[in-house]
Order: sequence, then structure tokens, then C-alpha cells
Amino acid sequence: MSGIVVFGEALVDDFISEQVVGGAPFNVARNLAAFGQSPLMVTRIGLDKAGALVQAEFDRFGMTRAGLQVDPLESTGRVVVERADGAHRFIILPNQAYDHIAAVPLAQAPSLIYFGTLAQRGETSRAALHALLESSDACRYLDLNVREGQVSERCVYESLKEADIVKVNEDELQDLFGWYTHTRHDTADMECGTVRNACAVLIRIFSLEALVVTLGPRGAVCFLRDGSMTASYATAPPKALVDTVGAGDAFSAVFLLGRTLGWPLRTTLMRANAFAGAICGIAGAVPGDLDFYRALTY
Repeated sequence: MSGIVVFGEALVDDFISEQVVGGAPFNVARNLAAFGQSPLMVTRIGLDKAGALVQAEFDRFGMTRAGLQVDPLESTGRVVVERADGAHRFIILPNQAYDHIAAVPLAQAPSLIYFGTLAQRGETSRAALHALLESSDACRYLDLNVREGQVSERCVYESLKEADIVKVNEDELQDLFGWYTHTRHDTADMECGTVRNACAVLIRIFSLEALVVTLGPRGAVCFLRDGSMTASYATAPPKALVDTVGAGDAFSAVFLLGRTLGWPLRTTLMRANAFAGAICGIAGAVPGDLDFYRALTY
């Protein structure tokens, strides 16, 4: 094990005509594995066709199944994707196997724990995550993923209190500003005083080590506890934009890789941006051909 534990949902996006394996935590774990890490993915699937697809991805990426639980009753997580007028509508189904993740004893102490919010909607999974966090002094990386109707503000608040590093996009940052600073700020200029001050307030409220904000094609910035900010604005767009599915997960994977390998923060942000952009040049959250990663080996 590389020392990275990834906790959360592994599921399939059901396009009716095909099922594609996804789930933000599983996307992160697969990318980490492709870059030579050995993450422990803690998740739960069902005894069904979708579960078999997830297990095949564990094998394709050479990932250990030590944290993979198989539920005899509940179905593998599924998100129904409806296409209409060139857009997509996502229906996240209730009571899935990933809502019932059980606590897992770890064979060795992790150095970093990645978690999100969707898998916390179920009481059993939420308790398992809290048990994992309470049993470890590892750095906690929260990939905030606010899904309407799936995640409560209370869950977000408790997750922020548990985290050391928090990654958000601009929309999620505005949610945090509204909830916890009761203000709204134009984030077109992330270096302006009002934005930096508001981010400093969030860091202080939740005792964070860092707040990372992804800006899409504009790059990313990282605000630190000491009041400093590191930015990487130079991004290389994909030759052809296919979709943005999994871009945030790609960013997280390389950010965690950089932290694990000891890269300078600016280098980490730059490489994370570049990989997220590369993922936008393919269909889906992870490539079907693992040769895709070889040109990006660090």
C-alpha cells in the first residue's frame, strides 16, 4: 500500500445503452494506481453485473481488493444518465451498496485519507468513515462534491471540521462563502483582497492546512494556513475538448501524488491542472487505454 486510503463510492453511470464505471473516489484511486501508487480503495458493491464491472476495473488497474466489500443484498451504486437537447441529467439512486460501507481495520497506518461527501449520505457509511478518521492521524483530504438533494449543509460542515486539505471548485467555494462568511465574492480575480480574506476566514473557522480552488481552464490556486497563496494559471488546453467528466478527480489524484512524492506546491498545481486538461480531451473520467498514462509518467 502506498499509504493513501480512498474512501467512498464506486458506481456505474447508466446511459441505458451502456454502463460506465465511475464515482469520484474510484476515479481518484484508479488514476493514482495508474501513476504507480497502490491506494487502498474502501468501497462496497453488489452481487450484480455492475459490481462485476467495478471488480474488473480493480483488476485492470492492478488494485488490491482488500478494501472492496461485496453486499449480498444491496445493488451496486448506479447513476442514471438521461440525454436531452444535448445536455445530461443525472439521477443518483437512493440506498445503494456504497451507502452501507462497513468499518475496515487497516493493516498499516495510512499517510493520507481521501474522502468526499456523497458516500456519507448513508448512516452506515458515514459511521465507517468517522471510525476510519478517528483511528488515524493521517492527513485528511476532502474533495467537496455538493450534489443537490444528496448532501446536507450539516454533512458539509462536519466534513470540513474533519479535513486538513479541502478542494473545491468555484461554485462550491461560493457555497462555502454563503454558508460560513455570509458574503459572496467575484472569483474572477482570486488574488484580490476580499477573496483572499474570505478564504482565510474559512481556513481559520475549520482549522485547515490548505484550501485548494480549481478554476477550470484558468488553473488553480491554493491558500495556506500562514496566509500565503500559490497559484498556477498557465494551462495547456486539450487539442479537442470532449467532456469535463472526471476533471476534478484527475486534479485530486495528481495533487495527492505530488504531496506523496514531495513535489513543490506550484509544480503540483501545474501538473494537476495539466492532467485534468488531458482528461477533458477524452470521453469519460478515466482512459480506456492505460497507455494514456505513460506519456504523463512523472
